[in-house]
Amino acid sequence: MNDLKRHKGPAIVALGGGHGLSAILRGLKLYTDDLTAIVTVADDGGGSGVLREDLGMPPPGDIRSCMEALADTESLMQQLLAYRFPDGRLAGQAFGNLLLAALDGISDSFDQAVARMSQVLAITGRILPVTNSNVQLEAVFDNGSSVRGESKIFAAKKEQNCRIHHVRLLPEHAPALPDALEAIRRAEVILLGPGSLYTSVIPNLLVDGISEAIIDSTALKIYVCNIMTQDGETEGMTARDHVAALLEHGGAELVDLCLCNSDPVGPELLERYSAEDAAPMAVDSQQFEGMKLDVVYYPLLDQECGYARHSGMKVAQAVMELYEQRAVTKEYS
Repeated sequence: MNDLKRHKGPAIVALGGGHGLSAILRGLKLYTDDLTAIVTVADDGGGSGVLREDLGMPPPGDIRSCMEALADTESLMQQLLAYRFPDGRLAGQAFGNLLLAALDGISDSFDQAVARMSQVLAITGRILPVTNSNVQLEAVFDNGSSVRGESKIFAAKKEQNCRIHHVRLLPEHAPALPDALEAIRRAEVILLGPGSLYTSVIPNLLVDGISEAIIDSTALKIYVCNIMTQDGETEGMTARDHVAALLEHGGAELVDLCLCNSDPVGPELLERYSAEDAAPMAVDSQQFEGMKLDVVYYPLLDQECGYARHSGMKVAQAVMELYEQRAVTKEYS
């Protein structure tokens, strides 16, 4: 993809967190420079959770992963950001998290620290925390019980042995970053997912103003559906169930398209995931009747990574094709 085509690319906003968001950013950056990642800050586990507890800062881990995906740096710098200390009190901590924590210490706000680190790494596009507020995620289960803390949801769900009814942010009404709202307003394509439904994607929708801005936008709004269900979060849920959860948390007109994988998952992967109580996402277009959205299928599986994960390049190609199809339809409508 040459630079000329990149500069002509559409304004794309991708909301989420975790591996799913960083994976698709690697593909999308080849098609446009006008790319904004809006990242959840509800994580409280691992190295991010330690820094959050010790320093009172938002969790840096998901943002660091997005920076690695969008950085235009030498491979040595990318290795440095991802390096995790093997021993001692820093065991498991990523150097990139510490660098972002240091920048947060000398900046007026967390989003300013993210912007400064983005300049250092010369990233393509922008990375924005969805809010600067110190929020926690609470899950409420179908039986009425609840648990506070993103990192505790997996174990609590397994113990309760029932579905998540809904999640919410505490404190409520965390204000969205103004730049995030502006990015959504000017977007031509808005992507939700892929990623953990209740702990990576939906938390962004719970920040004040985000869902409303997405619904009001004239952009093409695509939910990139997960390839597999997730143990401790979405066991037994179908693609329709995923979309229904999004709409229940964010609003009825949140999504135009549900983008689903059509690549088969190999038997060895299926066996491995089955042992983890995960299965291929069940997709039945007829189940979406009554929802004001379309279901589309593309081959999206990364055949090289050894996991049932999205290929960032395949997702980007599918998104661009869908965007161009819509542009043609609008032109001749």
